[in-house]
Amino acid sequence: MKIMDILVRDAVILDLSSHAKRDVLSEMAHRLAAAEPGLDAQRLLEVLLERESLQSTGIGEGVAIPHGKLPGLKRLIASFARSRAGVDFESIDGLRTQLFFLLVVPEHSGGQHLKALARISRFFRDAAFRKALLEADRIEDVFRSIEEEDAKF
Repeated sequence: MKIMDILVRDAVILDLSSHAKRDVLSEMAHRLAAAEPGLDAQRLLEVLLERESLQSTGIGEGVAIPHGKLPGLKRLIASFARSRAGVDFESIDGLRTQLFFLLVVPEHSGGQHLKALARISRFFRDAAFRKALLEADRIEDVFRSIEEEDAKF
């Protein structure tokens, strides 16, 4: 599985306007729903908030991977967003979160979503990759960085 195959280009946000966890999730859910026909932004937000209530998806080092299973979804989809200032996302290391990778999977996706989460997590362990995403000036730069990381695995 390549991340570029599931990343929805029109849902990428280089400069989040939100400054709070719930608002970030809402902004990302609405942008993804606007780019994906048939996706309900409010339902997606509910799924993401439900998942966050179990444990924060802030994995540390400025990264969060909010995710959830959505009934009726046909395929895995993802989006990326960035907050240069960072957001208190209740991350495990207590640091502000700047890089957000949203993953939404069909309700009955089996282990497919675990593979996607593992792959995304592996990408973000690389400090140079995180730095490239933080410094990207254009969406094309973000996509190039993700394509390069995709090619490594």
